[in-house]
Formats: sequence, C-alpha cells, structure tokens
Amino acid sequence: MHILWWILVGLVAGWATGLIMRGYGYGALTDIALGITGSLLGAFLLRSMGYASRGGLLYTILVAMGGAVILTVVARFFFRVARA
Repeated sequence: MHILWWILVGLVAGWATGLIMRGYGYGALTDIALGITGSLLGAFLLRSMGYASRGGLLYTILVAMGGAVILTVVARFFFRVARA
C-alpha cells in the first residue's frame, strides 16, 4: 500500500517539479513519470538511511519533490534536450 501512496504523491511531485525546474522541459507526461520515479527513489533512499515516513502528507510530498528534482537534474545532465 505504501508504494501506491508514493506513486500518487509522485504524480503531484512530478507536476510541481515541472513548475520548479523551469527552462527546457520534457513535457507534462515525462515530468510526471520523473516525479513518480523520483518519489519512489526518495522514499527508498530515506528508508535505507533509517528515516521512517511518520511525518504525514507534507513529509511525503517534500520527499517526493526532492527525489523528483534530483532525478530531473540528473536526467537533464545526461539527456540534454536539443534546442531549436
């Protein structure tokens, strides 16, 4: 059930990350996919460091947005979009 929760929050985090990370983008669907993947990555990293998600909705959204922003930065570094 926790994975489903992180995926749903990842949808919101992907949308918010698209707004935060201005400049050239990948489009709405890819931003949302990066948000979902980033939220799962952020949750996994925090759990492996020993932090439990007992902070509620705000904690979950912040972790998901942090993971999504980091993943977007990494994706932009490796896959630069050609500007026309």
